[in-house]
Amino acid sequence: MATMVVNIRIGIVDDDALVRAGLRMMLASDSITIVGEAADGDEALALVSRERPDLLLLDIRMPNKDGIAVTRALRKQGDTTRVLVLTTFDTDELVIAALRNGANGFLLKDTEPADIVAAIHQTMQGQPALSPAATARLIAAVRDAPDDSVHRARTLLDTLTNRERDVALAIAKGRTNQQIAQELYISLTTVKTHISALFTKLYVTNRVEIARAIYDARVNDL
Repeated sequence: MATMVVNIRIGIVDDDALVRAGLRMMLASDSITIVGEAADGDEALALVSRERPDLLLLDIRMPNKDGIAVTRALRKQGDTTRVLVLTTFDTDELVIAALRNGANGFLLKDTEPADIVAAIHQTMQGQPALSPAATARLIAAVRDAPDDSVHRARTLLDTLTNRERDVALAIAKGRTNQQIAQELYISLTTVKTHISALFTKLYVTNRVEIARAIYDARVNDL
Protein backbone atom coordinates (compact mmCIF):
# COMPACT_ATOMS: atom_id res chain seq x y z
CA MET A 1 0.00 0.00 0.00
CA ALA A 2 1.27 3.48 -0.86
CA THR A 3 2.35 5.74 1.96
CA MET A 4 -0.30 8.33 2.80
CA VAL A 5 0.77 11.87 2.02
CA VAL A 6 -0.88 14.67 3.99
CA ASN A 7 -2.73 17.48 2.19
CA ILE A 8 -2.21 16.65 -1.47
CA ARG A 9 -3.41 19.61 -3.53
CA ILE A 10 -5.33 18.37 -6.57
CA GLY A 11 -6.85 19.94 -9.68
CA ILE A 12 -9.71 18.08 -11.40
CA VAL A 13 -9.96 18.40 -15.18
CA ASP A 14 -12.93 16.94 -17.06
CA ASP A 15 -15.41 18.42 -19.53
CA ASP A 16 -18.32 16.70 -17.75
CA ALA A 17 -19.53 18.78 -14.78
CA LEU A 18 -21.17 15.73 -13.18
CA VAL A 19 -17.90 13.79 -13.31
CA ARG A 20 -16.06 16.70 -11.70
CA ALA A 21 -18.69 16.96 -8.96
CA GLY A 22 -18.52 13.23 -8.31
CA LEU A 23 -14.74 13.25 -8.08
CA ARG A 24 -14.79 16.24 -5.74
CA MET A 25 -17.20 14.46 -3.38
CA MET A 26 -15.31 11.19 -3.61
CA LEU A 27 -11.82 12.60 -3.05
CA ALA A 28 -12.51 15.12 -0.30
CA SER A 29 -10.58 13.96 2.77
CA ASP A 30 -8.04 15.00 5.37
CA SER A 31 -5.22 14.06 3.00
CA ILE A 32 -6.59 15.59 -0.23
CA THR A 33 -7.57 19.18 -0.99
CA ILE A 34 -9.28 20.07 -4.28
CA VAL A 35 -7.79 23.44 -5.28
CA GLY A 36 -9.71 23.92 -8.52
CA GLU A 37 -11.56 22.46 -11.50
CA ALA A 38 -11.26 22.88 -15.25
CA ALA A 39 -13.54 21.89 -18.14
CA ASP A 40 -10.99 21.91 -20.98
CA GLY A 41 -7.29 21.93 -21.73
CA ASP A 42 -6.84 25.69 -21.76
CA GLU A 43 -8.57 26.00 -18.38
CA ALA A 44 -6.37 23.16 -17.09
CA LEU A 45 -3.16 25.02 -17.94
CA ALA A 46 -4.54 28.19 -16.35
CA LEU A 47 -5.46 26.21 -13.24
CA VAL A 48 -1.94 24.83 -12.92
CA SER A 49 -0.42 28.28 -13.40
CA ARG A 50 -2.76 29.83 -10.84
CA GLU A 51 -2.97 27.19 -8.11
CA ARG A 52 0.21 25.12 -8.56
CA PRO A 53 -1.46 21.81 -7.59
CA ASP A 54 0.63 18.80 -6.62
CA LEU A 55 -1.34 16.59 -8.97
CA LEU A 56 -3.72 16.98 -11.90
CA LEU A 57 -6.48 14.39 -12.29
CA LEU A 58 -6.90 14.73 -16.03
CA ASP A 59 -9.33 13.47 -18.66
CA ILE A 60 -7.91 12.85 -22.15
CA ARG A 61 -10.75 13.77 -24.49
CA MET A 62 -11.67 17.45 -23.97
CA PRO A 63 -12.40 20.56 -26.07
CA ASN A 64 -9.65 22.98 -27.14
CA LYS A 65 -6.65 21.03 -25.82
CA ASP A 66 -6.94 17.35 -24.96
CA GLY A 67 -5.26 15.76 -21.96
CA ILE A 68 -2.22 14.65 -23.91
CA ALA A 69 -1.62 18.17 -25.22
CA VAL A 70 -1.96 19.54 -21.68
CA THR A 71 0.55 17.02 -20.35
CA ARG A 72 2.96 17.77 -23.18
CA ALA A 73 2.70 21.51 -22.56
CA LEU A 74 3.35 21.10 -18.84
CA ARG A 75 6.43 18.98 -19.41
CA LYS A 76 7.73 21.28 -22.15
CA GLN A 77 7.69 24.21 -19.74
CA GLY A 78 9.36 22.15 -17.04
CA ASP A 79 6.33 21.95 -14.77
CA THR A 80 6.61 19.16 -12.18
CA THR A 81 2.90 18.81 -11.42
CA ARG A 82 2.12 15.12 -11.45
CA VAL A 83 -0.47 14.02 -13.99
CA LEU A 84 -2.81 11.10 -13.36
CA VAL A 85 -4.98 10.39 -16.40
CA LEU A 86 -8.47 9.21 -15.49
CA THR A 87 -10.54 8.42 -18.55
CA THR A 88 -12.81 6.01 -20.35
CA PHE A 89 -10.41 3.57 -22.02
CA ASP A 90 -10.30 4.05 -25.76
CA THR A 91 -7.21 2.89 -27.66
CA ASP A 92 -3.72 1.57 -27.05
CA GLU A 93 -2.36 4.71 -28.66
CA LEU A 94 -3.88 6.91 -25.95
CA VAL A 95 -2.14 5.00 -23.17
CA ILE A 96 1.22 5.12 -24.92
CA ALA A 97 0.83 8.78 -25.93
CA ALA A 98 -0.14 9.84 -22.40
CA LEU A 99 2.86 8.11 -20.83
CA ARG A 100 5.32 9.22 -23.49
CA ASN A 101 4.24 12.82 -23.04
CA GLY A 102 4.88 12.74 -19.31
CA ALA A 103 1.79 11.35 -17.55
CA ASN A 104 2.59 9.63 -14.27
CA GLY A 105 -0.27 7.16 -14.44
CA PHE A 106 -3.32 6.01 -16.35
CA LEU A 107 -6.59 4.84 -14.75
CA LEU A 108 -10.01 4.00 -16.12
CA LYS A 109 -13.07 5.90 -14.94
CA ASP A 110 -14.64 2.69 -13.68
CA THR A 111 -11.80 2.30 -11.15
CA GLU A 112 -13.09 1.89 -7.60
CA PRO A 113 -13.00 5.13 -5.55
CA ALA A 114 -10.65 3.67 -2.95
CA ASP A 115 -8.28 2.57 -5.73
CA ILE A 116 -8.27 6.06 -7.24
CA VAL A 117 -7.34 7.52 -3.85
CA ALA A 118 -4.61 4.90 -3.45
CA ALA A 119 -3.32 5.68 -6.95
CA ILE A 120 -3.11 9.39 -6.09
CA HIS A 121 -0.97 8.64 -3.05
CA GLN A 122 1.07 6.15 -5.07
CA THR A 123 1.71 8.75 -7.76
CA MET A 124 2.78 11.30 -5.16
CA GLN A 125 5.35 8.76 -3.94
CA GLY A 126 6.84 8.60 -7.45
CA GLN A 127 5.43 5.16 -8.21
CA PRO A 128 3.61 4.31 -11.46
CA ALA A 129 -0.17 4.04 -11.24
CA LEU A 130 -1.56 2.01 -14.12
CA SER A 131 -4.83 0.13 -14.40
CA PRO A 132 -4.40 -3.58 -15.27
CA ALA A 133 -5.96 -2.94 -18.69
CA ALA A 134 -3.55 -0.08 -19.40
CA THR A 135 -0.59 -2.18 -18.25
CA ALA A 136 -1.55 -5.03 -20.57
CA ARG A 137 -1.85 -2.69 -23.53
CA LEU A 138 1.44 -0.99 -22.71
CA ILE A 139 3.24 -4.33 -22.66
CA ALA A 140 1.61 -5.41 -25.93
CA ALA A 141 2.47 -2.13 -27.63
CA VAL A 142 6.14 -2.16 -26.71
CA ARG A 143 6.47 -5.80 -27.70
CA ASP A 144 5.50 -4.65 -31.19
CA ALA A 145 8.07 -1.83 -31.11
CA PRO A 146 10.44 -1.45 -34.08
CA ASP A 147 13.74 -3.31 -33.85
CA ASP A 148 15.72 -0.07 -33.47
CA SER A 149 13.72 0.78 -30.33
CA VAL A 150 14.45 -2.66 -28.92
CA HIS A 151 18.14 -2.29 -29.70
CA ARG A 152 18.33 1.13 -28.05
CA ALA A 153 16.58 -0.12 -24.91
CA ARG A 154 18.86 -3.15 -24.66
CA THR A 155 21.94 -0.98 -25.16
CA LEU A 156 20.85 1.23 -22.25
CA LEU A 157 20.15 -1.78 -20.03
CA ASP A 158 23.64 -3.08 -20.74
CA THR A 159 25.03 -0.04 -18.91
CA LEU A 160 23.37 -1.12 -15.64
CA THR A 161 25.00 -3.06 -12.85
CA ASN A 162 23.40 -6.37 -11.88
CA ARG A 163 21.77 -4.80 -8.84
CA GLU A 164 20.48 -1.81 -10.81
CA ARG A 165 18.96 -4.25 -13.28
CA ASP A 166 17.29 -6.14 -10.43
CA VAL A 167 15.75 -2.89 -9.16
CA ALA A 168 14.60 -1.93 -12.66
CA LEU A 169 12.92 -5.33 -13.12
CA ALA A 170 11.19 -4.98 -9.75
CA ILE A 171 9.88 -1.54 -10.73
CA ALA A 172 8.57 -2.98 -14.01
CA LYS A 173 6.67 -5.56 -11.94
CA GLY A 174 5.03 -2.77 -9.95
CA ARG A 175 6.96 -3.25 -6.71
CA THR A 176 7.15 -0.38 -4.21
CA ASN A 177 10.47 0.76 -2.74
CA GLN A 178 9.66 -1.12 0.48
CA GLN A 179 8.92 -4.32 -1.41
CA ILE A 180 12.10 -3.98 -3.47
CA ALA A 181 14.15 -3.53 -0.29
CA GLN A 182 12.61 -6.64 1.24
CA GLU A 183 12.93 -8.80 -1.87
CA LEU A 184 16.55 -7.81 -2.58
CA TYR A 185 17.63 -7.62 1.09
CA ILE A 186 18.85 -4.05 0.81
CA SER A 187 17.97 -0.84 2.62
CA LEU A 188 15.45 1.73 1.43
CA THR A 189 18.28 4.22 1.07
CA THR A 190 20.12 1.81 -1.23
CA VAL A 191 16.96 1.29 -3.29
CA LYS A 192 16.61 5.05 -3.75
CA THR A 193 20.28 5.32 -4.72
CA HIS A 194 19.81 2.66 -7.41
CA ILE A 195 16.69 4.38 -8.71
CA SER A 196 18.58 7.67 -9.02
CA ALA A 197 21.23 5.82 -11.03
CA LEU A 198 18.52 4.34 -13.25
CA PHE A 199 17.13 7.80 -13.99
CA THR A 200 20.59 8.88 -15.16
CA LYS A 201 21.60 5.77 -17.10
CA LEU A 202 18.25 5.19 -18.82
CA TYR A 203 17.63 8.88 -19.52
CA VAL A 204 14.25 8.81 -17.78
CA THR A 205 12.53 10.94 -15.13
CA ASN A 206 10.04 8.60 -13.46
CA ARG A 207 9.31 4.96 -12.63
CA VAL A 208 6.84 4.49 -15.46
CA GLU A 209 9.62 5.25 -17.94
CA ILE A 210 11.92 2.76 -16.18
CA ALA A 211 9.23 0.11 -16.62
CA ARG A 212 8.78 1.08 -20.26
CA ALA A 213 12.53 0.70 -20.87
CA ILE A 214 12.36 -2.82 -19.49
CA TYR A 215 9.38 -3.68 -21.68
CA ASP A 216 10.99 -2.04 -24.73
CA ALA A 217 13.99 -4.30 -24.30
CA ARG A 218 11.69 -7.34 -24.24
CA VAL A 219 13.29 -8.64 -21.08
CA ASN A 220 12.31 -12.26 -20.45
CA ASP A 221 12.48 -12.07 -16.64
CA LEU A 222 9.01 -10.43 -16.29
